[in-house]
Amino acid sequence: MTPSAAQLDEFRAVIGAGHVLTAPDDLAPYLREDRGRWRGAAGAVLRPADTDEAARLVAICAAGRIPLVPQGGNTGLVGGGMAEGGVVISTGRMSRIRALDALNATITVEAGATLLSVQEAARGAGLLFPLSLASEGSCQIGGNLATNAGGTAVLRYGTMRDLTLGIEAVMPDGRVMDLLGGLRKDNTGYALRDLLIGSEGTLGLITAATLRLFPAPAQRATAFIAAPGPHEALALFDLMRNRCGESLSAFEYLERFGLQIVLDHLPGARDPLAEPSPSYVLAELTSPDPESDLSARFEAALAEAFERGLITDAAIGASEAQGAALWQLREAMSEMQKHVGASIKHDVAVPVSRVADFITEAVSACRAHMPGLRPCPFGHFGDGNIHFNLTRPEVMEDAEFLDHYPAFNRIVHDIVASMGGSISAEHGIGQAKRGELLRYKDPVALDLFRAVKAAIDPQGIMNPGKLIPPA
Repeated sequence: MTPSAAQLDEFRAVIGAGHVLTAPDDLAPYLREDRGRWRGAAGAVLRPADTDEAARLVAICAAGRIPLVPQGGNTGLVGGGMAEGGVVISTGRMSRIRALDALNATITVEAGATLLSVQEAARGAGLLFPLSLASEGSCQIGGNLATNAGGTAVLRYGTMRDLTLGIEAVMPDGRVMDLLGGLRKDNTGYALRDLLIGSEGTLGLITAATLRLFPAPAQRATAFIAAPGPHEALALFDLMRNRCGESLSAFEYLERFGLQIVLDHLPGARDPLAEPSPSYVLAELTSPDPESDLSARFEAALAEAFERGLITDAAIGASEAQGAALWQLREAMSEMQKHVGASIKHDVAVPVSRVADFITEAVSACRAHMPGLRPCPFGHFGDGNIHFNLTRPEVMEDAEFLDHYPAFNRIVHDIVASMGGSISAEHGIGQAKRGELLRYKDPVALDLFRAVKAAIDPQGIMNPGKLIPPA
């Protein structure tokens, strides 16, 4: 449903004509996803400046049964922020840091604040907001909450659900639910905060959140490590977890093909090690104790790993700059994949004990389906989240390769399911995986999804066509 001229005038009366976008060129950036796989359509993009304006816009939509899609930085990968009619409500103008309570170790921010701005605000107070993503300069907190983002530090700090103490949201009828208190304990009923986190905008428009902060690391040690394969990398993770405890804050896995793409296409990228290896680990130790000798702890753990045949080489960053350069090799991988042809992407999770088995089995099955395929698995070994990306054979055209998306989904997702895993770890369901839920999600859980949606959004105006598959 497209808003009428009268409804557009109502929107303009609330937020000003300059923030009701209707011209095709103005709409275009909000109606296409970065990968180009999804394109949307909308009668207008609405840009409120605060929660009150957002609530008044949603109330107009509710009165007129106008579908609305909440949208943050539009960095999603599964079509979750693409409108199919109605309006887009963009939170970009709602970007204030409302409060920072250093003693309570919390920060209250609006949904349109970029992840980077929240990190910087915490850093300015000598604290840490630990969520870290490659898109942190453009992704927004509202989107991070809507998809329960994870990133590279989940191993130590958890996902956005773990990092959030309070939430404010406009509900589908235009009322504002304010649960922004920064309490560690609040046992007064249903965890509505957690219901909205991960709901992908299908239950309400998140407008602000109170987030947990942590002591800033005073010491940091980063190592780039060569391993013979994923099973040795998993054994290395177990060793480091036992030897290093909570100081192990990140443990990322990648393979030679992925690293080579970055070395070939990222300006200034250099191979950290003298000889190529089939597999690599990027691991990091951090501590708030300035006297902690993390390099010595790293060296002891790596020496034991070398003796056990788990690794073949390693380089520990000798400075913050060297550590940052090592991280850039990992963080640039998704972007650099664009240089070598179309990629079929999977964001899956299995129990940590099965990640190596999953990589081995899925790579074998996918190569059997398509000779010449170039698998590019990488991700967060410490929480079982693997980005299992498949790059087309060099001799195949992009369009022909992308036609195999359903077949590869079936191969990969069936293996994930057989291992007790999830077909989405941190990117969400959106449009891309909504149909897949019918095959892999517990049917009772799906019925409860639909019941919750119907109870909270009986008109079905909040981000329709996403996340919840039809019965």
